[in-house]
Amino acid sequence: MTDPLLDVRGLKTSFETGQGTLTAVDGISFTIESGEVFGVVGESGSGKSVTALSVMRLLDDAGTVEADAVRFDGTDLLSLTESEMRSIRGGEISMIFQDPMTSLNPVMTIGEQIAEVVRHHGDAGERAGFWSEMTRKYVTGTSTDSHSWQRAVELLETVGIPEPEKRATEYPHQLSGGMRQRVVIAQALAGDPSLIIADEPTTALDVSIEAQILNELLELSDEFGISVLLITHDLGVVRETCDRVAVMYASEFMETGHVDDIFEDPHHPYTKGCSRASPESTTTASGSASSRGRFRT
Repeated sequence: MTDPLLDVRGLKTSFETGQGTLTAVDGISFTIESGEVFGVVGESGSGKSVTALSVMRLLDDAGTVEADAVRFDGTDLLSLTESEMRSIRGGEISMIFQDPMTSLNPVMTIGEQIAEVVRHHGDAGERAGFWSEMTRKYVTGTSTDSHSWQRAVELLETVGIPEPEKRATEYPHQLSGGMRQRVVIAQALAGDPSLIIADEPTTALDVSIEAQILNELLELSDEFGISVLLITHDLGVVRETCDRVAVMYASEFMETGHVDDIFEDPHHPYTKGCSRASPESTTTASGSASSRGRFRT
C-alpha cells in the first residue's frame, strides 16, 4: 500500500487576539491520495480556509500552526525553510482562491502571469531572476516565441478559453468572471502540480458557470491524475465532485468518509442536519448517490 500524497495529522491552528487565544482548527487529521478529489464542507467560519492556509503555510505572524505531521509526498512541510516552501507553493502544490481578481495582477497580461509561473516552477530554460522578471513585466514583455509564453497559451486552451493566443495578450478586467477563474486554474497548472487546493473556487460565479468550472477541475484531475482539495459550503457540489469528504464544524471534523457513505448513512447529528437541509438530500442529477459524476449545467 502506497503512502498518501498528503497526510495531515493532529493539525491545530490558533491566533492570538486581544481577547486571548482563538483556536480556528482543532486537531484535525486527513489524507489525500494521488488522483483523489477530497472535499472539506462546512459553514462560514468553521475553519475550512484556515486549514488550507495552514497546510500551505500562508498565515501571517498572528497564526500558530502545530501538528503531529503535515507530510506532502513524504516531505514534512512544517520543517521546511520559507525558501524551500516557496518552491513547493505554485509548483507541487497550487492554490485557487475564491475571487480571481484578487489572485491576478491587474497591470499584467494573462499570458505574462501564467508564463511567469512556468519559468519559476517548470523547465522553461529562461532566466527567472528578479531583474529578468522586472524587465519582462515593465519593459520588454515575454517573447511570444518563448517556451513559457507558448506554454501559457497551451494552458489557456487546456482550460477551455477560446482564442487563447488573443486572450493571452489581454488583461484581467477584459475577461468575464468565468474566464478569469479559468485563467487562475491555468496558472495553477503551470507548475505541473500534484495537488491543487481549490478554496470556494466558484463562489462569485452564477450556477451555469459554476458547473463549467467544476467540470473543468474534474476533467483535469482525471486527465492528469492531479489530486484536488476542494473547500466548499455546498453539499451538492461535494456530492457530485468528490470521492471523499470531511464535514467541518466549529474548527473540528465531525466525520470523514466516502461521499456515498456520508450522504446515505451520516452518523453525526450535524451531518444529518446538513443533509436534511440540503436541496440535494434525496438524489443527485443522475438519480443516485454516486460521486464524481459530471456536474450538471
